[in-house]
Amino acid sequence: MTSAETDSLGSTHPMEQAVTRKSAQHQGVQVIARAAEILRVLKQDNGGLSLGQISDRVGLPRSTVQRIVNALLAEKLIMNTAAEGGLRLGPEIQSLAAAGRVDAAELLRPIMSTIAERTGETVDLAVLRDDHLVFVDQVVGTHRVRTVSAVGENFPLISTANGKAALALLDDEIAATLAARELKASQSGKALSTLIAELEGIRATGLAWDFDEHTEGISAVGYGFRDPAGQIYALSIPVPSYRFSKTKTEIADLLKVMVPQIDGMIS
Repeated sequence: MTSAETDSLGSTHPMEQAVTRKSAQHQGVQVIARAAEILRVLKQDNGGLSLGQISDRVGLPRSTVQRIVNALLAEKLIMNTAAEGGLRLGPEIQSLAAAGRVDAAELLRPIMSTIAERTGETVDLAVLRDDHLVFVDQVVGTHRVRTVSAVGENFPLISTANGKAALALLDDEIAATLAARELKASQSGKALSTLIAELEGIRATGLAWDFDEHTEGISAVGYGFRDPAGQIYALSIPVPSYRFSKTKTEIADLLKVMVPQIDGMIS
């Protein structure tokens, strides 16, 4: 039997094999994309959705959604809700999220070191925990007179540059609630309306300031950002006030230059 006869009897031609493989790869990618879309829909409404609701939101036939959902259920990426038989994100999603969590301190240390090297000033990184900031990393400056705080130390929100930078990233109502509570406890005499106006300015410029507010003789500039999980961090550069009055513009300009790198590194 000749090769031509073999082809005519239905054997797969090399070119047909390549087309088949390419089609299978495309279908595999398409299934992954559809599964990801279903997971995103459940993330947006994690109270539980029916197959019909999912089908409507992703624009796919119910039968297609059913096949993908069955696979996601088997992998524990989604789960059935006990109450109404709907579907929601499953426990395996939490495990994957935990494994992929960004270590902001590790990622940002090179940028913090660059800022410290160029300015000679200390650079701090803090994370928002409930109603206060916690310092998680620090690169100490090279000036003989410099500011140093202990990693793990708690700091307020209303009187620090990094605290105000963090507040500015919150919704107005939440920011106002946290600020009002702290203002009352501190008895600083600062009006809530004044702080809210300051937060609006921070949102417009991206930078927050502390001029001898938290500690007399120390001023600072700060920048706040969120990691992919939504956790709020703030990077700040505290400086002895006598030196800050001369260098604040230069330091702020450098921080602005670094902002795209910070955002790119953490996103």
